[in-house]
Amino acid sequence: MKKYILLFMAILMTVFLSACGVERPDTVSYVLEAEPSRLDPAMTTALAESNTELQIFEGLTRLVDDVPQPALAKSWDISDDGRTYIFHLRDGIEWSDGTPITAGDIEYSWKRVVNPDVASENAYMLFCIDKAEDYFKKKASADEVGVKALDDKTLEVRLKEPTSYFLNLTAFHCYYPVPRKLVEEKPDTWAADAEGMVSSGPFKIVSWNHSSEIKLVKNERYWDADAVKLSHIDLPISDSQATRLTLVESNQANMTVEPPPADQERLEKMGLYKIAPYLGAYYYVFNVQQKPFDDVRVRKAFALSVQRQGLIDHIIRAEKEPAYAWVPPGLKDKATGRDFREEGGNLITEDPEKARELLREAGYDETHPLPPVTILFNTNEMHKAVAEAIQEMWKNNLGVSVSLMNQESKVFMASRAQGDYQVARASWIADYADPMTFLDVFADEENDAQYHNPAYNELIRRAKSTNDEAQRMAYMHQAEQMLFDDCVIIPIYYTTQPYVAQPYIKGYHWSQLGLVDFKNAYIDDEERT
Repeated sequence: MKKYILLFMAILMTVFLSACGVERPDTVSYVLEAEPSRLDPAMTTALAESNTELQIFEGLTRLVDDVPQPALAKSWDISDDGRTYIFHLRDGIEWSDGTPITAGDIEYSWKRVVNPDVASENAYMLFCIDKAEDYFKKKASADEVGVKALDDKTLEVRLKEPTSYFLNLTAFHCYYPVPRKLVEEKPDTWAADAEGMVSSGPFKIVSWNHSSEIKLVKNERYWDADAVKLSHIDLPISDSQATRLTLVESNQANMTVEPPPADQERLEKMGLYKIAPYLGAYYYVFNVQQKPFDDVRVRKAFALSVQRQGLIDHIIRAEKEPAYAWVPPGLKDKATGRDFREEGGNLITEDPEKARELLREAGYDETHPLPPVTILFNTNEMHKAVAEAIQEMWKNNLGVSVSLMNQESKVFMASRAQGDYQVARASWIADYADPMTFLDVFADEENDAQYHNPAYNELIRRAKSTNDEAQRMAYMHQAEQMLFDDCVIIPIYYTTQPYVAQPYIKGYHWSQLGLVDFKNAYIDDEERT
């Protein structure tokens, strides 16, 4: 009889927890904003994928309070010239299936990212490694790339130039090792389903119901498993802001990102609304080769006519900060200890009168109007609202008529990449915590602005080639100033990461790069009740 009573009580408890929307008391349920296309860290670029990969994979380092700390590597040695790193792997590290993780796995994984046949969009993140870019461009062989396993526990890395943020890079998802045997057995499908997938991180994937939910459980073979408090993470999926918010408010989930701006005040009163730091910028980019924006005076006129605070107060919200430069706050100058943005100050102003004067200097007035101008943006209610507001600003401040064009995201990205636009919405989120992640954008020979300034490129080259931190920062400040002398972009605001979370979820960490790490997360039972 006692056995049946206990069974009955267990069933009641299960029903009670399900009614509350929580299957297990030690589970975090985080609603993803999109279905991951796959969970191959070499290939993915979206946050929904990166956030999931952070839970199930591990790099040589892992960011703790945004500082790289030993992870699969227990230590490393750096040469005096900053060009050679020797990583020493931990003893006994394993994949979730019990297979050892070796330095050879890391060599294979990194070379896979820059393999031209793989064609990873993340390949550029490894171009600081000697001959990696040459291999990607088929100018060198894989054996020439500066990554070599000296033995199972020792990895040698030779860099093309001293890269002071290289340890930060080793925590980025495309630097995670992947299981070679599985990848080679199922090259196209190994990361598209839960079946057979192995992990190296705090959790492992046990089910993936596509477009519905991913379920993770604690990885007992993780090198730091004792620090992992949660036994489960559930990742329901919804691309609807309203649906994600409803799941959290009804306690069917307990965390998600980007609640609708209109709900901010109500959620703040409920104690659910949170803001995390996020290294990124929302901006408009000019195609500097397209008329009328091939004239820097016209670009400056349009840039001086954007008023940011009203946009933030009435449309964007979420405690965004108006942007008057390119590199956002939150990045330290290692030579001085001061914030890079604080040192550089504002590089653009708002001055409609000066804007009108510049248009006249460029030869445009009532009798010689500008050719048709169109703002291009990807389909999204927020992007549309911002474009409409800027359209009105340009009409009021410059007397010009501007059209709007929206495109589905894939088409929009292709239009920008091909230079098939005049001025377009854009955003950039840091790949790593250093100003170079922003400044390097416009040194790219294929950048969306079609901006090719040898003087700018030389400053970036010098910043990358020096091991002198003070000189490196000086070159980057000069390069940033040049972007505004040439008026390549109109920064609108610096990003933040608004999210909603039940107050009983503790111990998680939002990275400045927009990722949430649940390795040390836990449920505070006292606050929950």
